[in-house]
Amino acid sequence: MAHIRQLSRSVVNKIAAGEVIERPASVVKELMENSVDAGSTRVDVTIQKGGSELIRVTDDGCGIAQDELHLAVASHATSKIASADDLFEVATMGFRGEALASISEVSHVRIRSRTADSSNATEMEIHGGDGGEIVPSASGLGTSVEVRNLFFNTPVRRKFLRTTQTEMGHISEAFVRVALAREQVHFTLRHNERVVYDLPPTEQWRDRLSTLFGRDLCDDLLSIDNRDGDVRLSGYVADPKHSRSNNRMQYLFLNRRYIRDRSLGHALGEAYRGLLLTGRYPIVFLQLEMPPDAIDVNVHPTKLEVRFQDGGAIYSQLLGTLRTRFLTTDLTKHVDEPMGAVTAEAPSANAPTTTAGWSQDAPTSRYASPGSADGPSGPATASGPATASGPATASGPATASGPATASGPATASGPATASGPATASGPATASGPATASGPATASAASLQGEFELRSFAPPPMPHRTEEPVFSSESAASGDASLPPVTTATSHQAATSDQAMQIHNRYLITECEEGVVVIDQHALHERILYEELREKVLSADVEVQRLLVPEPIQLTAEEAAVLLDAKEVVEKLGIEIQPFGGSTVLISAYPAMLAYFKPEEVIRQVVAQLMEAGEKIPERRDLLDELLHMVSCKAAIKAGDHLTREEMTALLYRRHLVQDFHHCPHGRPTSLVFTREQLDRHFQRT
Repeated sequence: MAHIRQLSRSVVNKIAAGEVIERPASVVKELMENSVDAGSTRVDVTIQKGGSELIRVTDDGCGIAQDELHLAVASHATSKIASADDLFEVATMGFRGEALASISEVSHVRIRSRTADSSNATEMEIHGGDGGEIVPSASGLGTSVEVRNLFFNTPVRRKFLRTTQTEMGHISEAFVRVALAREQVHFTLRHNERVVYDLPPTEQWRDRLSTLFGRDLCDDLLSIDNRDGDVRLSGYVADPKHSRSNNRMQYLFLNRRYIRDRSLGHALGEAYRGLLLTGRYPIVFLQLEMPPDAIDVNVHPTKLEVRFQDGGAIYSQLLGTLRTRFLTTDLTKHVDEPMGAVTAEAPSANAPTTTAGWSQDAPTSRYASPGSADGPSGPATASGPATASGPATASGPATASGPATASGPATASGPATASGPATASGPATASGPATASGPATASAASLQGEFELRSFAPPPMPHRTEEPVFSSESAASGDASLPPVTTATSHQAATSDQAMQIHNRYLITECEEGVVVIDQHALHERILYEELREKVLSADVEVQRLLVPEPIQLTAEEAAVLLDAKEVVEKLGIEIQPFGGSTVLISAYPAMLAYFKPEEVIRQVVAQLMEAGEKIPERRDLLDELLHMVSCKAAIKAGDHLTREEMTALLYRRHLVQDFHHCPHGRPTSLVFTREQLDRHFQRT
């Protein structure tokens, strides 16, 4: 039987060292944080051979008194907390009192320090946890800690050290994380007598960012500043044209302490959704400030992880602040932008914005909003769920206290709610292979939950009571029937008379800055995606109901995957049911896909579901992926020739959607060539 024994101090410290000191970068982090807590205005870090030979951190802080040098390297000895209650009021970088003890246990350490009220400095050496005598020394105000022969008495840990270059990379990152949040402190980093970083103090955080990451990136940073009660979120986020293949350029600071948080990382991904290509990560430099008692920093020995008292509120604040910033900023991609280009700002997110649906004279059905079904008898347009046997026009959702019946044109001028589904007295004909009998039934409240994370936006844009009738002639002449467009860009595309199509895939038009080249498929896909998403949120997706359900033969695996996602798929207006074996029946599908065979649509959905697999575990993410697929399928394609009226319709709708500058997959929808660039290339300057 094994006997219980108490571990020696040396073993305890080595265990603690294993938790806190993973590699040389860990030593640099702990010593720099001590220097910052000492009130230093200058911190110099010197490294030799990737930290395995020497790590020296020197500061001009308050110093350590002679009679406290022994305590400085003792286990859990600290000046930063005195009682358990202080753990909930931690405002310093360190507080556990284990860093120096852990470092001293696995290396040779020399500490020199002098306080302001002392005439001379003192020095002490510790070898593998054994402290020597305190002796006089020559040193300036502050503290210098030298760490040599790291892990000399723990060969297993030393064996796992990587190359000098790799370890130096980790040291540089640890250095940046501390130096980035303290712009008023002068930091330097030297490796083998070579200066790696020399960061003079500055009053502006952007200047510190520019020194570390370059002016090109910093010129494209968008400022963030939002306060919600005692919580302030500030800093900078990069224009989506700057991204990385990993999340290493996401710097989150909580009360000036670098942290990692999965929830906040997810919020960043949601804020940039649709603005970045798959597999790309945003670049952000953000600071959170909140009362210390609202967080628990005593979660992990390295203090990289924290626990928020109200994590949901922080998540919503981060997501909402970033989405508002993006919606009020021109993110259209410029080509060869000159250095120092200024990002155009938009009106406030809450400013009135003009929008309109399609009129009966709209050019073509493939540009109709997802909720309209155009047929031989004329398009039926409605922003609410009411359906009718004739053209139904509404400026808001149809109102009904019970099942509403309409046999002729229905007009409503005000939004309201319906407690029962709207029905039609006769089927509305459509150009697809079926007749529409009404909208798909679903709970708007449950749908809202599916998108509550990614659908943050200002209040819905007001609908017009009269739909504009526009043509290429009226657009060119500035006819009053074409409503003004409020847009977040200074280079609104010109009308179709000034636009041309090239290679049946790009539209070229004039703007105030110069020339805009528009990807017709990417733009139309974004328009359809946002309109369809709005329909899904309001449970107002119009469907084509088949007169005779169509059987589709799938493999057993495909049928299982499709039926498992039945609830999500039906929110898009695709109604399916099992029909024995691996056959499924499709009885309805979205009206916007009326020109595609139902079997083709279902197989596209199945392919999307199979590809997603476990990469998209959340239902809202799966639904969003299906929205991408449907909008991409319904959008005009590269190679489609557009008439003048079709170009008018596409350009008109461009500024009625939120993220018109990117398609749902993150590709830019347009590029801007400025007059200055054109003049330069034609040697006119």
